[in-house]
Amino acid sequence: MARRRPAHGVDPADLGSYQQAVRQVLVHDLITRTRPRPGTLTGVLRWADQLTDDLHELFGYTLVATTDHVRAIRELDTLDPTQQQVFARGGRPFDRRRLAYLCLVLASFQRSQVETSLADLVHRFTPAARDIDGLGYDPTDGTHKAALVDVCTWLVERGALHLSDGSIEAWAGGRGQADALFDIDHEVCELLFRPTRPVQHVTSAAGLLAHRPPGELPRDLAARKARRLLVEQPVVHYADVEPEVAALLRDRGAAEDVAHLTGLAVERRAEGVLLADAGGRFTDLPFPGRGSAVTRTAGLLIAKIADLLETSWAALTRLPPPSAAAGQADLTARIDAALPRGGVVAELAHTVPAPPAPASEPPPAPLVEHSRLEAMVDELFAEFGAASFTAAWQRDPRGLLDAAVRLLADLSLVRPVDGGVLVLPAALRYRNIQGALPERPDTGMLPLGIDLEGN
Repeated sequence: MARRRPAHGVDPADLGSYQQAVRQVLVHDLITRTRPRPGTLTGVLRWADQLTDDLHELFGYTLVATTDHVRAIRELDTLDPTQQQVFARGGRPFDRRRLAYLCLVLASFQRSQVETSLADLVHRFTPAARDIDGLGYDPTDGTHKAALVDVCTWLVERGALHLSDGSIEAWAGGRGQADALFDIDHEVCELLFRPTRPVQHVTSAAGLLAHRPPGELPRDLAARKARRLLVEQPVVHYADVEPEVAALLRDRGAAEDVAHLTGLAVERRAEGVLLADAGGRFTDLPFPGRGSAVTRTAGLLIAKIADLLETSWAALTRLPPPSAAAGQADLTARIDAALPRGGVVAELAHTVPAPPAPASEPPPAPLVEHSRLEAMVDELFAEFGAASFTAAWQRDPRGLLDAAVRLLADLSLVRPVDGGVLVLPAALRYRNIQGALPERPDTGMLPLGIDLEGN
């Protein structure tokens, strides 16, 4: 029996509305009546049944939809440093203390509780925090209180806590007997913590990834993985995935299904495939365009790199990039170094299969030396003036360079190595970015939205 096409049964006149709902579910970790904005939940719930079928059929995702919230429970195939963007406040990802506090705060809520105060919350979670070497909680330490404020604010933003009285800021400032009273939404708390396996059965972070049977990947599982990678990764390089997944991505089918479901466009090149969004909203890392000084600098930097490749391609050194599997192994090892062992039930522990063999060796990539990158940033500072890069970076061009390179690495445009970066094929998509920028009228604004006033 042939598999039905995504959005089967959706009237062509309603397809745009349905695709918008799909994008909202895939981009946002949790949708409520107010998050990401009023009206979004209503637009998504209209398509709840269709979304449930399509997300499960294409990706193996589970959609949880109630009258108050919607969340897609995902299957992840890789560990990715950018996944920390889910846990952030004001664009700043949570550090290890904040992540630990978040877990302890959620664990402190009891099903019988309908409300809690900050004072009671601190009373409950402090002993557990102090039992963890190197963590602790000291109410007189401003950094500890700031971390707890960020965690509570994150929970309030997602509706796990509803502020009913008092003020988090007043409590943080220590003004008199200031406190904050919250109502607890246990359904949202459960949605926020939905590991694919009980953590007591996991001996490695890799155990939380999608199950992969040994041997050749069956076609249906390979197709689901191919589609998941397309929506989870900026670009999928054929050399980074199993042969059966690479073959499905090269052929018409898997990618076109995702494009029809989301309303995005498929771009294929010799090295890989990606989904392109002309609107620039189907991402947790908007690029290029307006945004922080780091985002704008990364855009200008990748334009200079692309220009260098066009003018000096033959003269550049080429090196084989580190394999994606090696990067996964390194990231997994670093996470596992902090994994507690005491609570694991050895008899029920999940066995992590060996990582899959890639389809092929990645081709050599051009190297841009660190000294050349420094010269590029110096040129940007000379062209635009240090004040254009905001007060946070105008005296730290090297720190800004490091932050911009990290962003480009997260976007799979470069891969840092000793001595510089290797430029990955997708970087050449931005070879004409400077030519596409408007001329510089005397408006106080620089290309890519850099504000001369430092805003």
